[in-house]
Amino acid sequence: MPDGAGRARVAGLLRLGGWAGGELVAAVPLLAGLAVWELAGWMLGFRFLPPFSRVLATAVGMIAGGELMAPLGASLLSLAAGYLPAAGLGVTLGLLMGRSRGLEFVLSPYLNAFMATPRIALVPILYIVLGLNRAVQAVVVFLGAFFVIVWSTMRGVRSADRDHVEMARAFGATKRQVMWKILLPSALPLTLAGLRLGIGQAIRAMIAAEMFIAVFGLGALLRTYGGRFDAERLLAVLLVVVAVALVCALAAARLDRHLTAWSRTPR
Repeated sequence: MPDGAGRARVAGLLRLGGWAGGELVAAVPLLAGLAVWELAGWMLGFRFLPPFSRVLATAVGMIAGGELMAPLGASLLSLAAGYLPAAGLGVTLGLLMGRSRGLEFVLSPYLNAFMATPRIALVPILYIVLGLNRAVQAVVVFLGAFFVIVWSTMRGVRSADRDHVEMARAFGATKRQVMWKILLPSALPLTLAGLRLGIGQAIRAMIAAEMFIAVFGLGALLRTYGGRFDAERLLAVLLVVVAVALVCALAAARLDRHLTAWSRTPR
């Protein structure tokens, strides 16, 4: 029989194997789609649909040659500059709106209006106000993620069990204790879901803003190669954009599983 340390090691390996197996299963549809793309590229022979292997080779060549590194760095900088403040401020405002019906009543119409507004429609106004610089991209990324995060966090706070809140108050818990011990844990799953959705919206907003002016970033390359009808390089850049989105989504999913493991623990 293994000792306590041995059992813990075996349990850890089983959890790791389960996580890896789950990731592999989730990757099967993606791999199947890539296989269909590869076959269609070779069999159909369309100029606008080169095989996946050629697109991947082009992307690797562009990265190795340095053609993609500067635009990728510029895009990631804009993404971080817009998404991180959106996450911090969005979670904070969502918590406040979840706690205050009055604040929700005042801000909800604006929240709904901005969520329904295409972010690309705001780009010309932002360029007039801020000028032609990367601050515009950061603001567009911020707007793309902020409102989704606020809404998800607010709904997470509202999903807290009212009986638990009342019981904590009955036992003399302060407002701060209720917030940290009851409301925040209850809001965490929906808040993290909002952060995951927000990163996807942020990447879309980043590319849209870059394509609008076509000066720097991955979006600028997409517009440049699209204008040249260079399908192979266009798809290579798109492949990099999708890779960035997948890495961000996987990181958010790992964080979600780590922070909300308690909610899946059998009782």
